[in-house]
Amino acid sequence: MFDTMTLTKIAGAFCMAMLVLVLGGWIADKIYSPAHHGKDHGIAWIETDTGMVEASVVVEEPAIEDLLVLADLTKGQKTFKKCGACHKLENGVNGVGPHLYGVVGRNVGSIVDFGYSGSLVAVAKVWSPENLNGFLKKPSKYAPGTKMSFNGISKPQDRADLIAYLTTIGN
Repeated sequence: MFDTMTLTKIAGAFCMAMLVLVLGGWIADKIYSPAHHGKDHGIAWIETDTGMVEASVVVEEPAIEDLLVLADLTKGQKTFKKCGACHKLENGVNGVGPHLYGVVGRNVGSIVDFGYSGSLVAVAKVWSPENLNGFLKKPSKYAPGTKMSFNGISKPQDRADLIAYLTTIGN
């Protein structure tokens, strides 16, 4: 049946196949990965008086005031469903998070019977549309150490729709 030499050949063939797989992946990464190509591949360069400089594209978001003009309350109400798992819109009714009744223009940390994280209270005084926009974009980045584990809303217009909808609740 199988003797020691046959088992050794099978084990050697397996090890060789794994070595070829690992080395092949490493070589392919070196050949095709843009990180290993340097300044000539995949990077835009602009010629200036002082020489060639790397061009970086910075995409700035429109101002929240401009987005609020175009806000759609129906879409904001739909977006609120993401928030509704933890927050309530009824005055004085807290969920996992504080109630959002009248949140736009309200002082940060002003719900007496809710335990806010200290970092949240330190980032802003009032929940203005600008502060809400920054917080809703990425809560953990806006207020490091916040208890809120929500990932954020990436689209600026979705945030504006939500803020406009929240403005109609209790204000």
